[in-house]
Amino acid sequence: MTEHSNAGWGPLSSLPGNPLMWVLILGELIVFSAFFAFYGVARAGDPETFRASQQLLDPVAGGINTMVLLTSGLFAALSIEALARGAVKRCRQWLLAAMGLGVVFCIVKILEYRDKIGQGLMLETDTFFTFYYLLTGFHFAHVIFGLILLALVVRFTSMENVETAAAFWHMVDLVWIFLYPLLYLLR
Repeated sequence: MTEHSNAGWGPLSSLPGNPLMWVLILGELIVFSAFFAFYGVARAGDPETFRASQQLLDPVAGGINTMVLLTSGLFAALSIEALARGAVKRCRQWLLAAMGLGVVFCIVKILEYRDKIGQGLMLETDTFFTFYYLLTGFHFAHVIFGLILLALVVRFTSMENVETAAAFWHMVDLVWIFLYPLLYLLR
């Protein structure tokens, strides 16, 4: 992190990476929080539909994706540690490993979507599946954006860039940590 690049950001200046990423992360967390609140209100209004529809999801697939994303987040953190030691090649290897697991997450999610659509469970099936597709689809878009960021950082490796991309990637992990139990486990 360069001193001059974060000057004038007040409390955000002390955060790792680019302060603008933290503004984006905060905004995205607010949006996801609003979606979670709407989900909670809808669930409270029709608990039977939500319970019955939730039974149609595969908690194992969601669990696999949870482990994959959390491990990917660990790899992103290890990339920062490697770069701090001056090991640029190792940093890039950790970033590529994080990206590889991000791709695995996408494949598992696509297979899950294909299975649900094959069963005729669509966005308009019921309120639960509307939320399921909107929440997981919005998260999926963030995974894709995170993969693009990580790829850029592999090419343009600097501490600020790696910290910035890793911060976003950890936000993607954090959101999934809430999405998984909300959609797949809580009865």
